[in-house]
Amino acid sequence: MILKERIQALSTAYADDVISYRRHIHAHPELSFEEYETMAFVSKILTQYKIEHTTGIAGTGIVAYVRGNHPDKKTIALRADMDALPIEEKNQVVYKSTKTGVMHACGHDVHTSSLLGTARILNEIKDSFEGTVKFIFQPGEEKFPGGASLMIKNGVLENPTPQYILGQHVMTLLPVGSVGFREGMYMASADEIYITVKGKGGHAAMPDKNIDPILIASHIIVALQQIVSRTIDPRIPAVLSFGKIEGLGATNVIPDEVKIEGTLRTLNEYWRSEAKAKIKKMATAIAEGMGATIELDIKDGYPFLKNDPELTARSKHAAIEYLGSDKVVDLDIWMAAEDFAYYTQHIDACFYRLGVRNEAQGIVSGVHTPTFDIDESALAVGAGLMAWLTVSELNN
Repeated sequence: MILKERIQALSTAYADDVISYRRHIHAHPELSFEEYETMAFVSKILTQYKIEHTTGIAGTGIVAYVRGNHPDKKTIALRADMDALPIEEKNQVVYKSTKTGVMHACGHDVHTSSLLGTARILNEIKDSFEGTVKFIFQPGEEKFPGGASLMIKNGVLENPTPQYILGQHVMTLLPVGSVGFREGMYMASADEIYITVKGKGGHAAMPDKNIDPILIASHIIVALQQIVSRTIDPRIPAVLSFGKIEGLGATNVIPDEVKIEGTLRTLNEYWRSEAKAKIKKMATAIAEGMGATIELDIKDGYPFLKNDPELTARSKHAAIEYLGSDKVVDLDIWMAAEDFAYYTQHIDACFYRLGVRNEAQGIVSGVHTPTFDIDESALAVGAGLMAWLTVSELNN
């Protein structure tokens, strides 16, 4: 049996187990940097199959190893994230979240269980590849400063240093059985914007006696849109959005202050820095011009994610060999952010997408929604494909 067929057979043989891993993790979600039960569960599975690993990295992270022939020859890292989101699940499934207000709504249960399947496959065929595989089970992707940054600070890219890293993420726009790749710039940086407009509250019937922070906040939000629409080269992808406004007044009460929260995203580091300076300058000037003051904090978030062109081209070719050309698609730029981007700043990386959509079964909800779910046949695809990409690269 050739190696590809061996991997495909193992991914099929392990499919039910991988589905059970996913269902357990999905039913027991944990928020960012609180993944203690998940860490214990992953460790239990790795121990069961005698896969060397270390727990407690960056708090709740795990690093595992499978060593093939000539383990010092080359190292490749594979990454999965483990945290859930503060969302109340609305799916009526047997593996529904058992924790109120916490749900695996972004597929990290899929990533973790799939990587466990990959680890089992590679452990079974370690006589068939050269080098070492380092498995990174990472906490806290959904929360700044990002678990990836902490894992890196804790030496996850050292001893041994991987030459490459692969990561996969569910994509609800792709049908199950399909995967997607993009070379070069792929995902945006993400900074968080916090503005507090401080005015003078009072009775809404006497606006001349007040400094209305709600009105001033509205001017700031509208004006800041000009930073993207009028000051950036239109060829540079950029988004400036505000998702929260809090002014605790009433129909006849003007509050003392208004809080605004938003996000800045782009794929250009120079403009990213310039835009943050413009936001501070414009918001401050508007507030002062209208008699108010502001407190403004912009938290530097994840950097942009870039896929190494050569590694990604090889991975795409290997995916076509494994799945067929009709199952592999080219992706466009994606303005969401991912802390996998931190790894891409250090070593050559390929971050690709795993299709999980099944319209016939009604599995169509997007990530970060209370009805997100997957066609679980994607798990065998994810586990087997990542194993194939890994051995293809190690034996290259």
